[in-house]
Amino acid sequence: MNRELLACPECDLLQHIPAPRPRKALCARCGAVLYRGGSGLERTLALTLTALVLLALANAFPILTLELQDERTTATLAGAAAALWSQNMPLVALLVLFMALAMPLAELTALAYLLVPLARGARAPGFAAVFRLLQFASRWGTVEVFVLGSLVALVKLGHVASVEPGIALGSYGALMLVMAAIEASFEPRELWARASFA
Repeated sequence: MNRELLACPECDLLQHIPAPRPRKALCARCGAVLYRGGSGLERTLALTLTALVLLALANAFPILTLELQDERTTATLAGAAAALWSQNMPLVALLVLFMALAMPLAELTALAYLLVPLARGARAPGFAAVFRLLQFASRWGTVEVFVLGSLVALVKLGHVASVEPGIALGSYGALMLVMAAIEASFEPRELWARASFA
């Protein structure tokens, strides 16, 4: 019987997975998920394209509108980074852009770059290098931290001024949920298995 050897991502225990693969395999020692099948790369591709649209909406519209003493101000992510830069905080401004815009965009673009050709039965050029970029970007993208920080700021500002959440904040919230769904449905082993036959 041909059996595949997998290392647990949590405790590193090596275990054999029988062929054909079961829908889901758990670690015998710690119970972590070794393999999850069934949802497929097509679902991950649909979620990725949805996340790209949400990221575009989140950066095209204001995050919030602030009204203080009859003066109305809107803020976008780029506008917030520019304000931080003008307040002599360039490192914070770059960090906000890097973690809330650049890394999620890199992660989603890399995933789409790998999945779109596979959906057509082909393998993308530079597959391994783009996969390494995907792994790097997924560790640095912090959309959920940005959303939680924005919600805390909204609550705190609500005592001082009239604050209206914008379309971008809702888009970032939806993006956070879609990216969590991508992480739950994406199976790198399935990606590599499909790429080896493309």
